[in-house]
Amino acid sequence: MIKPFEVIRPILFQLDPERSHEWSLKMLNLCWRAGIRLSGSHTTRPRQVMGLEFCNPLGLAAGMDKNGDYIDALANLGFGFIEVGTVTPRPQPGNPRPRLFRLPAAQAIINRMGFNNRGIDYLLERVKQANYKGILGINIGKNADTPMARAAEDYLLGLRKVYPLASYVAINISSPNTKDLRQLQNAQEMCRLLQLLKAEQSHLQTIHRKYVPLVVKLAPDLDDDEIRNIAALLLDLQIDGVIATNTTVSREDVAGLPCAGEVGGLSGRPLRRQANRIIAQLAVELGKKIPIIGVGGVVSGDDAVEKLRAGASLVQIYSGLIYRGPGLIEEAKVAIENAS
Repeated sequence: MIKPFEVIRPILFQLDPERSHEWSLKMLNLCWRAGIRLSGSHTTRPRQVMGLEFCNPLGLAAGMDKNGDYIDALANLGFGFIEVGTVTPRPQPGNPRPRLFRLPAAQAIINRMGFNNRGIDYLLERVKQANYKGILGINIGKNADTPMARAAEDYLLGLRKVYPLASYVAINISSPNTKDLRQLQNAQEMCRLLQLLKAEQSHLQTIHRKYVPLVVKLAPDLDDDEIRNIAALLLDLQIDGVIATNTTVSREDVAGLPCAGEVGGLSGRPLRRQANRIIAQLAVELGKKIPIIGVGGVVSGDDAVEKLRAGASLVQIYSGLIYRGPGLIEEAKVAIENAS
């Protein structure tokens, strides 16, 4: 039996990657508006994580829908949760095009998008207009032209604005595509930033009479000592969750392939090993006191299960969808349920 995505994918891959991304989202939106159900019939047991109930443990990673324009269309695919963004306080165009590259032989993507988005106020209006009632994470970052010395101001503003509408807030300090952003993973810088955000979280909890978890997204290029120190800091500050991982700057597993030399973050199948290493070490260091959302290199149902066995409580996908299509969602959910 021929699957629809197997027919469409060659056409999509003839287009510029960024144009293909935009076209795919518009097609998903048309399907949703036409009442065409794209999710499978398989159901999984709900999971309680960070005090939230996830109808299934498979979510969409940030980056697919930066502006919240397609929340309902993406929910139609059957995700247990959706993360939108990364969003910045002010609109910004991101890095110059071309900035998105496929490596089909490795089922990989390189991007140097640079937090291109329409700004936080636009995203919040889109969230308000969405019908989706499930778990919605909002991923926040800093504007590229905000000096690093004032980065905390952008994150605090972002937290204040998204808090009333977010199920959880993801703090993106690990993108390789905003100059010097990864400096915020330095223990001293991270401690200062997260202390401010935790204090603001407590203040906002009082104002809005609800607790919204804070989740930190880490890079896969950290060494063992860095992970150990970060884990101790997350425990000390009582951070609610950690996402492992963002994209990698390593090219070890794609060396020699076309586009492998492009600057940016690498995602897709080659990221699997690195991401799983970080997840496994975090699981040991955190001792189940802080849940892990595993992401990076999930291109099959077995890959999703592998993340959970490494120590993740939830799994996110993104690049795998580009190569496998919506069928990956159902495959992963079935694999996770069978492995439970």
